[in-house]
Amino acid sequence: MSGFKQFLLRGNVVDMAVGIVIGAAFGTVVSSFVKDLLTPFIAAIVRKPDFSGIAFEINGAKFLIGDFVNAVVSFLLIAAAVYYAVVLPVNALVARVSKQPAAPPSTKKCPECISEIPIEARRCAFCTSPIPT
Repeated sequence: MSGFKQFLLRGNVVDMAVGIVIGAAFGTVVSSFVKDLLTPFIAAIVRKPDFSGIAFEINGAKFLIGDFVNAVVSFLLIAAAVYYAVVLPVNALVARVSKQPAAPPSTKKCPECISEIPIEARRCAFCTSPIPT
């Protein structure tokens, strides 16, 4: 039981749980925005009824096309928000970190035995052959 407690209290698990809760709340807000504000606004601009109510029926089965369109618009808004708020900043940070020059090598290979030796060495510690400068 203590191992399970350590797993739950680990930083990564708590961070992931917070991210999932925030993401679910953000998804609900965006869905509400699309359903309650965006689609009626679009309907008012084009002077058509709200397309969230568009549906058709076949043999008693109702197909809610308007709800599907709302879900697609919600997905696109969430995807755009994640891209611009998470992906682009992380990519910029990774690009900035990778631009740092590599550290100079601290070892070199012995030409005789191909062992790794310090760069300042004048003789190989393994085969004792002199190393040309």
